[in-house]
Parts: sequence; structure tokens; C-alpha cells
Amino acid sequence: MSSQKVIVAGTGKSGIAAAKLLLEMGGEVVLYDSNADLDEVKIRDNFDKTAKVDVVLGDLKRSDLLGVELCIISPGIPLEAPFVAVLDEVKIPIWSEIQLAYQCARGKLAAITGTNGKTTTTALVGEIMKSFYSDVHVVGNIGTPYTQEALLTEDDSVTVAEVSSFQLETIMDFRPNVSAILNITPDHLDRHKTMECYVAVKESITINQTEEDTCVLNYDDEILREFGQRKELKPKVVFFSSHERLAEGIYLDGDTIMYRRGGKETEVVNVHDLKLLGRHNHENVMAAVGVSLAMGVPMKNIQQVVKDFTAVEHRIEFVLERAGVKYYNDSKGTNPDAAIQAIKAMPGPTLLIAGGYDKNAQYDEWIESFEGKVKYLVLIGQTRDKIADCAKAHGFTEIMYAEDLEEAVHVCASYADMGDNVLLSPACASWGMFKNYEERGRIFKECVKSL
Repeated sequence: MSSQKVIVAGTGKSGIAAAKLLLEMGGEVVLYDSNADLDEVKIRDNFDKTAKVDVVLGDLKRSDLLGVELCIISPGIPLEAPFVAVLDEVKIPIWSEIQLAYQCARGKLAAITGTNGKTTTTALVGEIMKSFYSDVHVVGNIGTPYTQEALLTEDDSVTVAEVSSFQLETIMDFRPNVSAILNITPDHLDRHKTMECYVAVKESITINQTEEDTCVLNYDDEILREFGQRKELKPKVVFFSSHERLAEGIYLDGDTIMYRRGGKETEVVNVHDLKLLGRHNHENVMAAVGVSLAMGVPMKNIQQVVKDFTAVEHRIEFVLERAGVKYYNDSKGTNPDAAIQAIKAMPGPTLLIAGGYDKNAQYDEWIESFEGKVKYLVLIGQTRDKIADCAKAHGFTEIMYAEDLEEAVHVCASYADMGDNVLLSPACASWGMFKNYEERGRIFKECVKSL
């Protein structure tokens, strides 16, 4: 990358981090965003006055690409964006920012993907790694761009990356020592168009792995079980299961997570000793155990950390109890499957706040999971009519609308009885009403605390 001229598409957190990495490597950067209304001065404030950065906003012209050899694309930008056609015309290759970071980083890498559970599993694996290794970097969708940390890594460093399907679309030789695919359920079909494309992108996390590497897979997921048994899959496969006693791998036996290898069984942890709620979190723990063992961490370290680990922010996060009502923030429940897991984890009757941006999701299974658990459904956002119609079609009619999150919280507080739970688990993305799910979760917590 040194002395290369590179165009970085996207001026958000990922784009700025990628641009800074390229500059540190001695390259020149063209920072591009299709939004012509952005403030160029504010964008330039991210860099030193002498930095070799050109900023281009609005339409991208071929003349903007003179001398450019490579494009780094931010994960939020689809490959159907109009400027991509201009890059294709002049045959400029496109890399994801995780590919750029991988090129610059050193040490061992564990990469975790899946539709749901990525953030919790990545955070847990990060904590386990820190209990054994002295230099650990936890990066990706979890909050810190991989590009921001890449040059801080050494040969003895360990990096744990949460990786999305968007980032995997444009990898080249990205090769984790250990990969994990937690589950695959319909999501982001507004971007990937078909389930087949979405599955293929998720599975591509293994594409450059060799026999020396390991892939951790969910045995209970039919797609991943079949994938793990393919002859062409090169890495060693470690399965985990919450339904089957596996001949090899990690599995749930009653209330105990077990590890079996070469005929020898080891008790990992009793789920009642965990601070994480719900079956889906037991699966996240099993995946983390598989990744950590493959990364060389002793079992005793793993056992201690999984017992002490608490839920990550915005994922079935306990906020407070007021007037006998418990409030939970699951703003990261951005699709129906994640929201189902949150409902299952609730300890009793629940008032559910949901709705948001439409990712072309179907809500039937989610609505069906309400039975015996959800007392009231309070809807906000673009999808509220679509969700309400689906709920009524399934015979659920305890539905209320709110104009914003603050009103939704007040409605729930007034209808909740002692012993009830109020859960924000939207089953939808946050876009349109909020910048991201983190902002949505923070606002929810503020509203709850000010009741």
C-alpha cells in the first residue's frame, strides 16, 4: 500500500480509519462519499493539515480516479451503488476494509460471523484471549474498526474480529486461523437479494483457510451442518450443539456444557453458573469455547471467564427495575430471529417495543413466539403497519402505536404490572429514526431512567 493512491468509499468511522491506515503506510487517499451535502471541512478535520487526502463528494467521475490503483469500500455501501460502476469501467479492484487491515496486521486472527450472536461471542472470546495472551485486539462490527488496530499488532498479538456479511463480500486473501459461523437465518435480503447469496457470503469466511486452520460451526443449523460435512471444506471443523450429544465437539447435556474430543469428555460449565440469559447465549458460549480452544487457550482459563462474563451493551441488557417492572435493552435485536431469542430469554410476561427500518423481513415466526409471553406489542417506525397486520393475521391483537421511543416507554410503564418485563427488541434496523442501534439503545435507557 505504500506510495499507492487509493480511493476510500465512505466517510464514516470505517472509512476514516481505513484512510488513516493508508496514510500511515505512506499512501495517498481520495476520500469519497456520494452524499454531496456533507461538510468537507468537518471531514478534513479528521486528518493532519499536511495529510495527502483529497475529498470528493457527490457523483464520482473518471477524472477523480487518475492514478488510483485500489478502492477500499466501507461495509455499509452496497456493490450496486452507482459509483461502483465507474470503478468497474476503469478496472479498479475493490477491497473491504477487513481485507486492508488483514494485509497490514500481524499475529493470530479469530474471525466470527453469523446472523445473530456475533457481538456477544466476539466480546466473550476477546475476554478469554485476554486471560491468556498479553496483546489482544477486539475489532470489527463490535465498535473498533480492524483498520484502526492493524498497525498496533505484533507477531505475538491475537486479534478477535466480528465480521459481517457486508465485509465478507469483498475479501481477497483474508484468512483467519480460526473462523466461526454461529448461525444463518434470513437477514439483509434487501442487500443480498437471495438467501443463497447471503449463505454463500457468510460461508466465504472459510474460503482461504487451510488444513492448519479451524472452523467452528453450529451443528443445529441445517445449512451449517451440511456445510461442515463438505469434502471441499479445508479447515478442521469443530461443531457445537444445544440439541445433540456430539461424538466430537461441544454440546449441552441437560444444564451442563460438555466438550468431547478423542472419546474424552470434559465438563466446561453449568449454565446456571453463567450470567448470560437464554439458550441462544448458551450457544454463544459453546462457540466461544470452540474458538478459544482452537486458539490455544487452556480450559481452566475458559471456564473462569465464561462464568464471570456479563451481557454486552444493547443485547438483552438489564437496565433497571422500577415499581416491580424489569426493563431490558435489546436494541441489537435488528432482525426477527434475534428478537425471538430475546423473547425466549425473558423470565416472565413481557411488554415488547418493536419496529423500525424495513429490511424486507418476514415477521410470522417472530409473532408466533409471542404466545404465552408477550402481553402487549408497542410499535414504532416504518414497519409498524406491516408488523401490526402480520400480528393480527396470527390472532395477536394487543397492539399499540407510539410516535417515538420515549412515548413507547411511557406507554409500557403505564400498562405494565408488577412482575412484568419491558423489552426493547425491535426485530428491525434502526435507520430512519436513529443513526444506529447503539443510539437507539442509549435513548431507550435514558427514557427508562427518566421515568
